[in-house]
Amino acid sequence: MLHARLEAVYNDIVRRNRGETEFHQAVQEVLESIGPALDKHPEYAEHKIVERICEPERMVTFRVPWEDDRGEVHVNRGFRVEFNSALGPYKGGLRFHPSVYQGIVKFLGFEQIFKNALTGLPIGGGKGGADFDPKGRSDREIMRFCQSFMTELHRHIGEHTDVPAGDIGVGGREIGYLFGQYKRITNRYETGVLTGKHLSFGGAEVRTEATGYGCAYFVREMLAARGESFEGKQVVVSGSGNVATYGMEKVHQLGGTVVACSDSTGYVYDENGIDVGLVKQIKEVERERISAYADRRPGSKFVERGAVWEVPCQVAMPSATQNELTAEDAATLIANGCMAVGEGANMPATPEAIQVFREAGVAFGPGKAANAGGVATSALEMQQNASRETWSFERTERRLEAIMKDLHDRCYATAEEYGVPGDYVAGANIAGFTSVADTTLRLGLI
Repeated sequence: MLHARLEAVYNDIVRRNRGETEFHQAVQEVLESIGPALDKHPEYAEHKIVERICEPERMVTFRVPWEDDRGEVHVNRGFRVEFNSALGPYKGGLRFHPSVYQGIVKFLGFEQIFKNALTGLPIGGGKGGADFDPKGRSDREIMRFCQSFMTELHRHIGEHTDVPAGDIGVGGREIGYLFGQYKRITNRYETGVLTGKHLSFGGAEVRTEATGYGCAYFVREMLAARGESFEGKQVVVSGSGNVATYGMEKVHQLGGTVVACSDSTGYVYDENGIDVGLVKQIKEVERERISAYADRRPGSKFVERGAVWEVPCQVAMPSATQNELTAEDAATLIANGCMAVGEGANMPATPEAIQVFREAGVAFGPGKAANAGGVATSALEMQQNASRETWSFERTERRLEAIMKDLHDRCYATAEEYGVPGDYVAGANIAGFTSVADTTLRLGLI
């Protein structure tokens, strides 16, 4: 339920942002938690802090024309929402996917504000992307699209202003093309303007692994808070992209056994533990469907169009896309013995599913906390770029592990402070919100 002071605020946000259902959902999820913070800090209401944080500082929408290999011209739409810079330059990824529209970008940017605040690093919140589908496109088509996209985007970004990174559909290849065009247009070698870069031009070790590794570390801390560990636990992970793949890798290193993963066609089950090396070969090198795993791995099976959540497990890590895990899925997981859930993707569990988990006492790590490892390591990449340094894999991973532990402890302590012990949703929302709110007050009416 919304706090009495926030109901009118939320209704006004829905009215002024019509049709943007994902953004409405993200805002409601935060507002449902922060009522106690408003009671404790009446100055937030007096200075309209909630209203100011829920309104983007700037939104850019632009045309992206490009030509395919057959000479046919296409026109896509590009977006960048520079949502909040109270704590630092806007920071958040670019998503290339047909589903991208203003509401998706705003939901992701809004989540990014609090996720970035929870890291304790000096970065604000932003997000961007385009309704372009990279699937089935040649490298040259991807390059031409990225060059056209950056031709407009370069006007709005910079290492002290707005620092994009990758997201769904935007990996190292795309970041390379984007940076190349930025350098070409500006005549400046500003490696700090993008993160997720290749190591040869300012990238950071662990950046590829960071979101998945960070999610596994966060889940480890949730389990430890209950006197448990990954040892002997069966784990199910949705997706088979970067987040899922490296989440699985770290879970195995921490003693758990991932028995299932998925893509949009279905899931694979391997009772002996998913062979992460084979998943990398299939998805990163060959760019094939996950069904190819079952063809090559004896004893595994592929379930077409199946829900990966039907596989019994003690830990679940939804790591594909928003609203993929429903209340029905949550009930199935609980019935099969699930005790902890860590969101590797952004908002992958529906509000109804989250409520089911919370009422059942399942340790639930929301995405703004559990998947913050990616943006945390992006901030570490920015530090290295600013000082012209390159850190080792081991040093960077140690920093990531420490950040995720501190982040967990902050969420846990905030939940206790506000009378909801063990509620990581409330802890994350309140801790992130108060960090941004307090700084917003100090900066004056801007």
